[in-house]
Amino acid sequence: MTNLTAWPVLLPLIAGFILILAQTGGIYLRRTISFLAVTGLVLLGCALVSTSLTGQYQVYLLGNWTAPFGIVLVLDRLSALMVLITALLALGALWYAITTDTDNKGTHFHALFQLQLFGLNGAFLTGDVFNLFVFFEVLLLASYGLLLHGNGRLRTKAGLHYVVINLIGSTLFLFAVGALYGILGTLNIADMAARIAVAPADDLGLIAAAGLLLLVVFGVKAAMFPLYLWMPRAYANTSAPVAALFAIMTKVGIYAIIRIHGTIFGSEAGELAQYYAPWVLGLGLLTLLLAALGVMAARGLREQVAYLVLASVATLLIGVGLMTPAALSATLYYMIHSTLIAGAMFLLADIVLRGRGIYEDRFEAAPSMPNAIAIGSAFMFGAIAMTGMPPLSGFFGKVLILSAALDHPWFAGAIFIILSAGLLTILTMARSGSFLFYRTLPENAGLTAAAPGEPLNRMAFAAVITLFFAGPVLVIFAQPITAFTESAGNQLFNSTAYIEAVLSTPAVMEITKR
Repeated sequence: MTNLTAWPVLLPLIAGFILILAQTGGIYLRRTISFLAVTGLVLLGCALVSTSLTGQYQVYLLGNWTAPFGIVLVLDRLSALMVLITALLALGALWYAITTDTDNKGTHFHALFQLQLFGLNGAFLTGDVFNLFVFFEVLLLASYGLLLHGNGRLRTKAGLHYVVINLIGSTLFLFAVGALYGILGTLNIADMAARIAVAPADDLGLIAAAGLLLLVVFGVKAAMFPLYLWMPRAYANTSAPVAALFAIMTKVGIYAIIRIHGTIFGSEAGELAQYYAPWVLGLGLLTLLLAALGVMAARGLREQVAYLVLASVATLLIGVGLMTPAALSATLYYMIHSTLIAGAMFLLADIVLRGRGIYEDRFEAAPSMPNAIAIGSAFMFGAIAMTGMPPLSGFFGKVLILSAALDHPWFAGAIFIILSAGLLTILTMARSGSFLFYRTLPENAGLTAAAPGEPLNRMAFAAVITLFFAGPVLVIFAQPITAFTESAGNQLFNSTAYIEAVLSTPAVMEITKR
């Protein structure tokens, strides 16, 4: 086993504690520590992806206790990819928070930011369902503080809804975990999969019910229909860097479905093999349809971007629901695109809000904002990417998902909903762009000396452009990236190899010389 697997969890945890102790050292010291930690996390993510290219599972035994008795961290291509995406998104969000002084509008921003990364990376690497619950709670506790960072009535109201729905989800999580443990006697993912494969027929109904309850929990995290109503308001009313980081939060729920359900209810699960897939596919299609309607009904750019994130989540659920190696490969490709581009769009929405002064990001005519051409060009790029138009990565991701669905019985319905939702979002984003950048009023029509539009913060804008750069990179290097996602999809379907790797990893024996 390699110690490298544990460092994405340890690094943000250590940085978080250091930042708490450095609270009296001033904002510049905290910024330096936090930025160095996130930069180190990006380098670690690259190293993990490189390590995963061997195709071997890297299993780290915490406390040197073998599975299923001890806690394990498991690195494969999927977990390495999720750690890297999280680190890249966090670097862009942190850079924006520092350059706009957003991090200085409340206490403990950087400590909470690092603890959020600790929870995220732990959730991606853990090989144990109960510890997945623990890491969920850590990242949720940190997200509660980050969501309310900077105060505000709407932010507090949205935060209350966010807290309540996630507390309900956590309670259901415990019920589901307790039921599975009572039946199987284990919560190690690999051991659960092995035991479900040989479970007696009398237990299958209860196992299936507990699995569906767990799917409801992950649906809350992923904002799946009908459990998505908390998400647009919460994401639209928090600060821009936090909203950008939250672009990965819904992906945690999707990752959990792929990892937990895809492993314990994989091809070796007998009668329960992939029984959850039709539920995920059907609810994903419904979520996509309602997300498109939400994009049309949004009254401001931040709210609209939140619904666009919901649409991307729905597209990912559709890919997961198809449950083939090709569909999972396409889902992972689209996940890279949607996470980084959505993060950039939240940051861009904040730049628009600052530039329009008293008009904020509402879809109504206003005087032209400073540097409107540069900001409008970035908006057009982001709109094309988020709506899945060619030639950017969103288009290729959707094409790959539709190609994987060709032989599925629901193909006709899936292609109709995906294309219809795409058309609605394209038309709506064109209308939004015209309101924000073309329907301008005279310079003295509303902006006053007391509330002028801010000039463009070029350093903050650089964070947006850097994250947007993921779109062209995913197209230019589509061949090696899709080769990686294809190998990841095939690895995910080989649940036997995962089970053997986790359960057969021996403890490290100390050799002493006499």
